[in-house]
Amino acid sequence: MAYFEEETYTDTQFDMNVWKRIFVFMKPLRKYVFIGVFAVILLAIGDVIYPLINRYAIDTIIAEGNLALLPRFIMVFMLYITIQSIMVFIFIIYAGKVQNQLAYAIRKSAFDKLQELPFSYYDRTPVGWIMARMTSDSRNLSDILSWGLIDLSWGLLMMIGISVVMFIINWQLALITLSVLPLLVYASVYFRKRILKAYRNIRKINSKITGAFNEGITGAKTTKTLVLEESNYQEFDRLTSSMKRHSIKAAVFAGLYFPTILFIASVATALVFYYGGLRVASTIITIGTLYVFVNYVMQFFEPVMQLANILARFQQAQASAERIISLVDQDPDIKDTPEVLAKYGTFKEPKKENWEPLYGDVTFDHVTFKYTKGEQVLTDFNLQVKRGQSIALVGHTGAGKSTIVNLICRFYEPTEGQILIDGKPMKDRSIGWLHNHLGYVLQSPHLFSGTIMDNIRYGRLDASDEEIIAASKMVEAHDFIVRFDKGYETEVGEGGARLSVGEKQLISFARALVANPRILILDEATSSVDTQTERALQHAIETVMEGRTTFVIAHRLSTIVNADQILVLENGTIIEQGSHDALIEEKGHYYKLYTNQFTSGIIH
Repeated sequence: MAYFEEETYTDTQFDMNVWKRIFVFMKPLRKYVFIGVFAVILLAIGDVIYPLINRYAIDTIIAEGNLALLPRFIMVFMLYITIQSIMVFIFIIYAGKVQNQLAYAIRKSAFDKLQELPFSYYDRTPVGWIMARMTSDSRNLSDILSWGLIDLSWGLLMMIGISVVMFIINWQLALITLSVLPLLVYASVYFRKRILKAYRNIRKINSKITGAFNEGITGAKTTKTLVLEESNYQEFDRLTSSMKRHSIKAAVFAGLYFPTILFIASVATALVFYYGGLRVASTIITIGTLYVFVNYVMQFFEPVMQLANILARFQQAQASAERIISLVDQDPDIKDTPEVLAKYGTFKEPKKENWEPLYGDVTFDHVTFKYTKGEQVLTDFNLQVKRGQSIALVGHTGAGKSTIVNLICRFYEPTEGQILIDGKPMKDRSIGWLHNHLGYVLQSPHLFSGTIMDNIRYGRLDASDEEIIAASKMVEAHDFIVRFDKGYETEVGEGGARLSVGEKQLISFARALVANPRILILDEATSSVDTQTERALQHAIETVMEGRTTFVIAHRLSTIVNADQILVLENGTIIEQGSHDALIEEKGHYYKLYTNQFTSGIIH
């Protein structure tokens, strides 16, 4: 199996530009973020005050034996606990809202981009890569930018608040406590680089594993018929073993990181006990003050360890952020100019009042085309088709048949030359305008999960039930549909799995007829069905083609004998052109193809 090699990113750089782009998604949620951060600010202040409350109890109530102050202390303590509990509740609620709505916003933006991207993007990008962006990456980002950001605010405020209070109480002990900070900074930088690199490798391999899952599931039948189970297992085992190694490496660095921070915290605690104990013995400070510093040491390094955890998660999410942004920022290879968009609108907001009718004249004017990676397919190709004509494209695999119809549909654009629709360059009108007038019936029709009625209505979303039933009758799909228990409300299953290939094909013809396209593409629409179904499809084809400009990619030549023009292609060049009878009389390349199929029993 060949897997897509993902974009190359730096291994250690923490790119703030990427995070600035991600933070844009949080703008609509800033109210929730502010409330959550405000709650953790109060929590941090309360956590800083807590040892001071206890110092008061130790030095005033316990040391001096002043039990009369105990009821007041209990009331203050209960009020403190109540406020802290409310703040915890608030920040959990609003962090959860940020998490869920942020995940929704990221996925919506990525999905919108996927709707805009042309076929060329899907040709070079595996499904697994895309699915990883839409699921695990978006989840990682929403998690770190909700809980992680609020925890980060709490940790920073705690460190700042504790430092300020320690210097106010006793600056010498404060300096002793903070003397280990250089070690903390060095440890953080050292481990940060290695954790980030390991997690980036994990994300890359995870995308490949997702792709392997997709190929293994969708190609299960092929795997079994070709006995590829062992080969696929070995390849999948190689990928998962590689991910295991990188995951263990990341876990080792993360595992070393926290004990290192804990060890440094223990050193600071020992220093405070030693120097603080000497000052207590000399009555320079009270026992309550020593308690405050010991407590602050642990409190100070708790947010440090929390920040270390958040930093590791940010490092992991950096790779997710890079990949989400690479999808959202993906520039479509094919897009309308600003002038065209101003007049015709976008896919989502079309200005149909400015759309001209499409009649169906198609002209290839000195068109040359080459795929991004591959040989040149068309060279100085010229063709003129009048509205209502049917054009059949014949030739061996790689002759350029699919390329021609893909260019007509503007799934790709010519490398040189231009294509004209009704005498006007294709680029002068919008992609949405063109696709609204196109009908495309594939060799392997794709149905969406839902009912038969839903799938036919995708041809035109405002079509009535009566129009759908009428279209089904015209292509001879009605009879088999009503034989189902639920008729048109029958669920087709994922990809139409509950229907035969012929049934799916007839539904796709009904869908095309409902759309009422002016240009119709039939991509070997009968090659995957049996002879009996082909006869039914022939009637459907004749019905759908009537009055429309039609391009037919033909495998069974019996289906194109009535075409107005038959183009025989070889290496992107027309080597023969004419009607069926005329080409048979010439006894050239088409004649040989036709008679070979006839003698082989393929033509019926």
